Amino acid sequence: MIKFLRQPLFIQCWALPTWLLLGLSKLAIFRLSFRKLAPRLGVMQHNGYWIPLISEKQRLRAKLISKLVQGIAPYTPWESNCFPQAITARLLLDLYGIPGTLYFGLCRDAGQIKAHAWVCAGPVRVTGGYSFNQFTVVGAYLFTLKMS
Repeated sequence: MIKFLRQPLFIQCWALPTWLLLGLSKLAIFRLSFRKLAPRLGVMQHNGYWIPLISEKQRLRAKLISKLVQGIAPYTPWESNCFPQAITARLLLDLYGIPGTLYFGLCRDAGQIKAHAWVCAGPVRVTGGYSFNQFTVVGAYLFTLKMS
């Protein structure tokens, strides 16, 4: 509890809503086909993949969102792996008008294919770490192209 109270006010205020968003994201993944979910993730990038530039203010907010989502995910009673975290981060970034890209990637590991989802906003790896080196991007969704 003391550790939580030492967190920035932003994280304290958004902890419960983020916990709920992680649950709703997980529910959407199970209830909706990817074909129905994909249009809500952003605009599919067909010609190369890019990450929009963001201001310093947006970068600081994206770092807080990253800390928030990754900090709350272990405390859900369901598994909040990379995909629900990516959806939740995408929703929070969009709420604050911060542009970013949600990526889906695949890699082969010991004969198995692994899938991963991650979100980047400018130079900030919001969720999923820096996965470009390990995973081949198979889909990318650009979101929130607002100026703030």
